Order: sequence, then C-alpha cells, then structure tokens
Amino acid sequence: MNPLTVPGKLDALQRIAAFVLSAARQAGLDDQTSYRLRLAVDEIATNIVTHGYREAHGAQTLTISAEMDEAHLTIYLEDHGPMYDPTTALDLERISKPPEKQTVGGLGIYLALLWGVDQFKYQRLHHTNRSLFRVQRGCKHDPIS
Repeated sequence: MNPLTVPGKLDALQRIAAFVLSAARQAGLDDQTSYRLRLAVDEIATNIVTHGYREAHGAQTLTISAEMDEAHLTIYLEDHGPMYDPTTALDLERISKPPEKQTVGGLGIYLALLWGVDQFKYQRLHHTNRSLFRVQRGCKHDPIS
C-alpha cells in the first residue's frame, strides 16, 4: 500500500481509519483484530491532532503507512508535533482502580496500547514522531490470556 498523508485535522481521521481497515483486509485479519487495530491507531491519531497540534502554526500533517510479512501487519503513524511517547502515560496501577475512582481522560491510551495491538513502539526520528502498531496475522488477539 502507498503511504497516505492527511492534514492534521479531526476530519482527516476517517481517511486514516479507512486506510487501516483496508490494510487489515489485505492482511486477512479477522474483524475483531481489525477493529482493535483501527481503534488503537485512531486513539493515537486523535491525540496527535487534539494535543500535539493544538498550538501548531503552519501546515501539520499525519502520514500513515503499512507493511506486511507472513506473520504480521505493521502500521506506522508519523507526525511532526512535539516529542511525546504515549507509553510514558501508562500507569498500570491506575487501571486497576474501579470506574468510580477513575479520573476523566487518558484511558484511551490503555485501550490502544494494551488491548488493541500485539506490539506498540514509539520513536523520535529527526523531529518526527513515529508510532508503530503491530498485530499478528492468522491468529486471534486475546488480551485476557
């Protein structure tokens, strides 16, 4: 698949979701794994647009690309916002609290990174944030076991 570059705006998120679902279809992922992957990418892309590009001046973009091998589908999401590693926001103690003791916001990162994909990696490369989302092909993703 050719990479897709979209404006760093909320209305571009639908195009990113369509790209992810198309890549998932080409990789032969089941519906549940496809949904989780789309949800994970959407959560990070939404955070980039709403937080990373909140005070940005000039044209800000997101670029999404996909790679497949026999075992995995890997999605890459790149942006040019301030450096931010989403894994630093993970507080495993927080998610063990009952819902009524939770603070508002921030739980989407947990869904995206712990439930949505088999592997997530963040890199900062030459003023570019790069998020890697990887899922296995040919087997169901079971976050419970």
